[in-house]
Amino acid sequence: MTTAPFTDLAGLRRALADLPGPDPQAVEAAQARNAQLTKPPGALGRLEDLAIWYASWRGNGRPVMAAPQVIVFAGNHGVTAQGVSAFPAEVTGQMVANFKTGGAAINQLAQTFGAALDVVALELDRPTADFTQGPAMTEAEVVEAMCVGWQAVDLGSDLLVVGEMGIGNTTSAAALAAATYGGGGADWAGRGTGVDDAGLARKAAVIDAGLAANPIALEDPLEALRCLGGRELAAMAGAVLAARHRKIPVVLDGFICTAAVAMLEAAVAGALDHCVAGHLSAEGAHAKLLERIGKTPILSLDLRLGEGSGAALALGVLQAALACHSGMATFAEAGVADG
Repeated sequence: MTTAPFTDLAGLRRALADLPGPDPQAVEAAQARNAQLTKPPGALGRLEDLAIWYASWRGNGRPVMAAPQVIVFAGNHGVTAQGVSAFPAEVTGQMVANFKTGGAAINQLAQTFGAALDVVALELDRPTADFTQGPAMTEAEVVEAMCVGWQAVDLGSDLLVVGEMGIGNTTSAAALAAATYGGGGADWAGRGTGVDDAGLARKAAVIDAGLAANPIALEDPLEALRCLGGRELAAMAGAVLAARHRKIPVVLDGFICTAAVAMLEAAVAGALDHCVAGHLSAEGAHAKLLERIGKTPILSLDLRLGEGSGAALALGVLQAALACHSGMATFAEAGVADG
């Protein structure tokens, strides 16, 4: 754990302006190794690209993933007072307890793929403000949440998945997308936890009210995160930024995670180059959001659970890619003619 190098939004902007890039020597070494493996060129398709991408951020042409980390951040949203969710806000705390006792889907998936799982609840007894009435968070609050995310990243991890739990957070995510990429609530709102048609229309109207109440959010993605986001969304963004500074590759989860970290990409192009999209969720606007940030999902299984579950599943694909890249024999090692 290290302290975040920012204490305000100005410091955060400086951290975003000073991002390390991939290791060109590792890219060259990984590409050279891939070309020598006992397979026809390109035969492993996207697995080859994933392995080279991972190698580029770990600085090793023949990398092995040994310590993946999954972090689930939880927060409560004042906008739930507007009736945007099919579940009450109390469910956030109840699900956090379920995570901590090992009973949720993400517990099973993390265990299946050998990932450490950390659960970080952010002031559940103090929801963010209702963003239809003004900003969800003060500058101090959003920065504090991002610092919590930064500090939750294990320095010894070599792959990060961030997930979330927070009743009302699909509304927050859709508002972020609308503020940053244009359109209104109807363009970005989805059914989230399973709202009916009336609930979906209410979500769209609430998003539009939030945009009208926070005009600065339309001008600056970091202000959008402050005004329309939630503590768990800000924490995910902080964790992903920390991973970039530590050159830890990231697998992104669904719509909420993508909306949160898209604010980094919108602020500085290329800020998410160390990330891949784990899956395409069933939340309607996720595909459109992935297109905006230039990410092609690894999986498409109609998941809409959150918790980091889709990204954790994709972690298995990435592990397979690395096993092939780093474990296969070269033509010379296997004594196979390479044509």
